[in-house]
Amino acid sequence: MPQSAQLAPTPFLDWQHPAILELAARVADAASPVEKATRLFLIVRDEVVYDPYTASFDPEQLTASATWTRKRGFCVTKALLYAAALRAVGIPSRVGFADVVNHLATTRLLEMMRTEVFVFHGSTDAWLGGRWVKSTPAFDRRLCARFGVAPLEFDGVNDSLLQPHNGKGARFMEYRVDHGSFDDFPFEQMLAAWRATYPHFFEGVGVEELRGDFARET
Repeated sequence: MPQSAQLAPTPFLDWQHPAILELAARVADAASPVEKATRLFLIVRDEVVYDPYTASFDPEQLTASATWTRKRGFCVTKALLYAAALRAVGIPSRVGFADVVNHLATTRLLEMMRTEVFVFHGSTDAWLGGRWVKSTPAFDRRLCARFGVAPLEFDGVNDSLLQPHNGKGARFMEYRVDHGSFDDFPFEQMLAAWRATYPHFFEGVGVEELRGDFARET
């Protein structure tokens, strides 16, 4: 059963921000929670461009409101945005994380990561129909067309996770480690995972600088 924490605003899931309330208002005429959830999914999926280069150590750049205002985000920030939007319309939500291998990642991105493993890939859980349903609003329609992958749909009933193969049968997404679901974004846990997997991102950057006063409030 959902808890009050799964409806509450947080520094990252800042659904009381005017930008998120404006987003939520776009589905105010929906007839049911499922319709609200599916319409919000499409908005987050396609109106926020997937951009892995927006990943940041600055907590304020990872908030739901910042992502919606910027209209660009990566899997984590798009999952946070969707979770915040769900709470804004009264649907309990959580954020989930897993380590994955994207077999269709670009050479440029792989060179930046220095590994094929993407740690803390983000997804969103919504409480619909008396149970948790998982969805992944990360990849927008235009990006999917570029890589020959059907954009993920979400019906509010079945889990919507990234496909193991693209439309031509080539390997696409491989889930390796499930970190579970959280009522709020586990920022410091993600930082620790990033530090272990991508130490080159942290050269010359102190952990206190990465955390900041904002992160200590969570």
